Amino acid sequence: MGQQEGGGNGSAVARPLSVRWAAEVLRGIAQVVFVPSAGCGLLFVAALFAAGRQYGLYGLLGSAVSTAVAYGLGLDRGAIGAGLHGYNGCLVALGCAVFLEAGHPATVATAVLGCAVAVVVTAGLGALLEKWRLPPLTAPFCLVATAVTVAATGFRRLWHGAGPPAAPPVPATGESGPGWEQLWHGFFANIGQIFLMPQWYVGLLVLVGLFAASRRAGLTACAGSATGLLTAWAFGAPAEAVGQGLLGYSGVLVSLALCGAFVAPSGWSAAFALLGAAAATVLTPAFAAISAVFGGHAFTWPFVLTTMLFLAAAPTVPRVRRV
Repeated sequence: MGQQEGGGNGSAVARPLSVRWAAEVLRGIAQVVFVPSAGCGLLFVAALFAAGRQYGLYGLLGSAVSTAVAYGLGLDRGAIGAGLHGYNGCLVALGCAVFLEAGHPATVATAVLGCAVAVVVTAGLGALLEKWRLPPLTAPFCLVATAVTVAATGFRRLWHGAGPPAAPPVPATGESGPGWEQLWHGFFANIGQIFLMPQWYVGLLVLVGLFAASRRAGLTACAGSATGLLTAWAFGAPAEAVGQGLLGYSGVLVSLALCGAFVAPSGWSAAFALLGAAAATVLTPAFAAISAVFGGHAFTWPFVLTTMLFLAAAPTVPRVRRV
């Protein structure tokens, strides 16, 4: 989600245009978890198709549209080549597929429009946040997706009363904690929910992609998921929500952002990241409850807020170093 603007774009000049284009689209999908790798993007697409053909197609559509719009607007080609204008579009399109009716033409049109708008929002937020050396992260996705889900209720061709719950269910009195099956499902679902997918096997495939990119990234994601899981369990979160990964996904993203993507990896930065992961997990039900009042969803708002605050604080913490 906005790591470095590298990605081997210099050697791509000699490649056929179609190959370059496909690589940039796949990098856009991989950048959802800060990985500027087309190969990892391909693994993530496979994970989305494992959840359902419509999700794989929407994920590709979102990154492709955003990448094309970024080129059309004449934005920095290095950033486009690294996938930095594709990941928000990928998530916006997936949000439309999950929360609206994926097979309806109006949903496809909404996804295309949302992905195009996300590029402009990304550029605008990037300019505003540059003063504080803060990346836009997935804030453009959150803004566009929140607007879409809130506005969809006013359009009969978009809203059909479908979609997953906006907030984790409230536990019944005397409800026991999550069992072993829900815990291990939740461990992988925390990672799958980064792409809005609750299936544990989607999270497993995404984790395989992370390990393929970097063993450190894979271990960091595991630590973030475990922290989110333990934090949710310690605070008595509903077992169903834990098993579906509805509470721990922001913790995974925070860990990846604060220990590798934007902060130099070290033992201290790992502790810094896991503290952020726990904080994001606690914030998630609050964001879900607030957004549900307006008909929206939490999306990755907890990750965005927590990461930006921790990155803003990083220069004052001697034991961690911004990349």
